[in-house]
Amino acid sequence: MNINIYRRNLPHWRLEGATYFITWRLQRNQPPLRPEERTLVQTAILHFDGVRYDISAFVVMDDHIHVLLKPEPGWELKSITHSWKSFTANQIQRKYHRKGGIWQKECFDRIIRNEKEYLKQGNYILGNPFVRWPELEEYSWVGIGR
Repeated sequence: MNINIYRRNLPHWRLEGATYFITWRLQRNQPPLRPEERTLVQTAILHFDGVRYDISAFVVMDDHIHVLLKPEPGWELKSITHSWKSFTANQIQRKYHRKGGIWQKECFDRIIRNEKEYLKQGNYILGNPFVRWPELEEYSWVGIGR
């Protein structure tokens, strides 16, 4: 088992074949994502599902995103998240006329260690909108991968 550890502001552990729980947030000065912006982010996240990574669960909230995924061999988590954040930031700025940085620079990521943690994080992701907004009966920007 070869674990690679590096640090920016947060520590990041990488293990080939691991599943990760990741989170990234809007910049503090950005207003919440509107429905059409959430759809754009969701579409970007799902675009390479089954090709570059396998998504178990995801949610696009109004101010943050959670994804439970396993990168395919040859794809690094850092490049996957960079691609999502860069593409969606550029599209949101162009299509919806937002100014300045869209996403905080760094993502939170965690290696899933066992089945219990996998189920806990998956349920957390899928339930996130309904905990935050208990009056909801459905939410368009939450789901599982292919």
